[in-house]
Amino acid sequence: MPPAVAPSGTSPLVAVPIRANWQTSCLFLVKVARPGFWTTSIWFYLLPLGQRQVFGAWPFWLGLFFVTFPLGLLIYGWNDLMDAETDRHNPRKGTFLFGARGNEAQLAALPGRILLVQLPFASLFVGLLGFRAFGWWAALIAATAVYNWPPPGLKGRPPFDMLNQIGYLLVFVLSSWLNQAPQLPWQTFVFGALFAMHSHLFGQIMDVEPDRQAGRRTTATAIGIVPAKLLAALFLLAEAALVELSFHDALIAAALALGGGWFILDALVLWRDRLYRPAQMRFFLLGWNAAAVLSLAWVWATATLTRVT
Repeated sequence: MPPAVAPSGTSPLVAVPIRANWQTSCLFLVKVARPGFWTTSIWFYLLPLGQRQVFGAWPFWLGLFFVTFPLGLLIYGWNDLMDAETDRHNPRKGTFLFGARGNEAQLAALPGRILLVQLPFASLFVGLLGFRAFGWWAALIAATAVYNWPPPGLKGRPPFDMLNQIGYLLVFVLSSWLNQAPQLPWQTFVFGALFAMHSHLFGQIMDVEPDRQAGRRTTATAIGIVPAKLLAALFLLAEAALVELSFHDALIAAALALGGGWFILDALVLWRDRLYRPAQMRFFLLGWNAAAVLSLAWVWATATLTRVT
């Protein structure tokens, strides 16, 4: 790579660090927003839009982009500010899959950058949705705030740390509003809530050791690794039963049941109460993302989860 060339009248010794700092700051913000979790938020955003021809409308793309980097920066950035001490001892942090490990200067600048990113989307949503947008933003900020503040927030008060994940259902609501689609049936909202909780619980299982070292109580640290894995299996099996009974989608139900079976096997035979290694955590999350990507087309093409049969 050729060396950076400073503008006329500027010392190259100044230009290179400025560019390096700008690049470092941008990469840090992307890590904060957790790209490893974006496929799940995209999955939630597309679910209400099954079989609807929305791809030529700019509000669709606006919302799709928002639920990736901007939304992730808000909810996970706030979390990183509160968990700075815990994250220093977490081996899976500092990656694009699992989130950033910020230094003091990066964390100090983070609130202003979160606000700067949210403002244009807040303005556009108000223009598109009117007063409904104020209610939606208030619900999002409230759900994020009670999870993180005052310390330890709901994140340190099991089982409320799990129940707080219901806030992810706001993605369903936003998608329906932006794309003028009907709101989903209550059975789909229940499915989404269970899905969000089992996903969060899996993250807690991977974070058991750093959470214990930091003295943080979560559902996983409170009940232990094996019971937490069995609880995740219970969530998945409940989701499978709900999908089969309410929507008669055997493929999605079978995939969820298979996931539940995996957690039972893991809890009782494979890892049991042993900790996952960082490489194994990366493999699990990459597999999770692959499954989400592969199922996106099915969810949209069949639209089975948008109507009770």
